[in-house]
Amino acid sequence: MMKKIFEWLIAIIIALALLFIVRTFLFIGYIVDGESMEPTFHDEDRLIVNKLVKNIGQINNGDVIVFHANKEADFIKRVIGLPGDTVEMKNNKLYINGTHVNERYLNNDIKTDDFSTRTIQGSKSDVIPNGEYLVLGDNRSNSRDSREIGFVHEQDIVGKVNLRYYPFNQIDVNFDK
Repeated sequence: MMKKIFEWLIAIIIALALLFIVRTFLFIGYIVDGESMEPTFHDEDRLIVNKLVKNIGQINNGDVIVFHANKEADFIKRVIGLPGDTVEMKNNKLYINGTHVNERYLNNDIKTDDFSTRTIQGSKSDVIPNGEYLVLGDNRSNSRDSREIGFVHEQDIVGKVNLRYYPFNQIDVNFDK
């Protein structure tokens, strides 16, 4: 009897240790709060965020990330500009490093006011500083993003969204369509 209890105790300790490692270093669940990423994500969508991507430097333009906006809140937004990029929104068209980018993930009715890297809060030049990212919500008219909060520091990034698993009829891994 004691042997069985000891085996169960060891199994539970190993399972808890694995859970701790996975949640701390690899993946974490996230629940969308608000409408700033519509139509891509909706309030209460359930996501899996890959934390490992941040540590190996695999954040790219178009990726959807979760980051610490402040001590109380995490935000979910789309990466629009990487360190060293210049970004400009002109006449509702996005330009990254002077090249027009088709944002097919946006609702066609969304209008975005003109801005540039230079006009982002805290910006000191025309390029995004090293270790910082420019992020925007897909629902541009209802989003607190880099236009308001400034660039996102690399150390504030939790990870990249890899999977929407709820609602079940909208399970998806591709968020740039």
